Amino acid sequence: MARPRQFDEEQAVQAALEAFWATGYEATSTQDLCDATGLGRSSIYNTFSSKHDLFLRALRRYIEHMTTIQVANLESDRPIHDKIRELLAAIVIDEDEETGDRRGCLVVNTAIELAGRDPEVASLLKRDYERRHAAIKAAIDVGRLDGDVDPAKDTDALAHTVIGTVSAIRLASRSGVNRAGLDALANTTLGLL
Repeated sequence: MARPRQFDEEQAVQAALEAFWATGYEATSTQDLCDATGLGRSSIYNTFSSKHDLFLRALRRYIEHMTTIQVANLESDRPIHDKIRELLAAIVIDEDEETGDRRGCLVVNTAIELAGRDPEVASLLKRDYERRHAAIKAAIDVGRLDGDVDPAKDTDALAHTVIGTVSAIRLASRSGVNRAGLDALANTTLGLL
């Protein structure tokens, strides 16, 4: 008879998420995951099958949490400029060297590290991109109907631009761009609306 699990699987996934987020997929060893989760190797492999499967589960958790927050903001009743400003300001604050934790975004980090050679990761990131794009485009479309966005603007292109700006802020921060530069990226995108 198999012994019952003596640990909270969801807590283990969260601990693994933090480990992967801190150093990336490749640099996170199985021992790092054992240390982070408090589990032995056999418990990790018996529960999650592989490091890759545990990573996918952690990435899905991160995506669901972060994208849900962004979509809730975009579906609020506030004007479009306020919604996009809040979305971008949260990214700038997160990336600010004095206030942020400087880990960047697990989605952006993963896209750079793995998406080009891991079809399962690429598919997961693509679905997330499409969800965020649809939410941003819908919010911009409402802003257009409210008269807050120029009707001549291409809302599809604007939605791609907002997502691109989020990634650009994340990458610029990693390259040493200061808060003023990050704010300039956000403000330039806001000006396009």
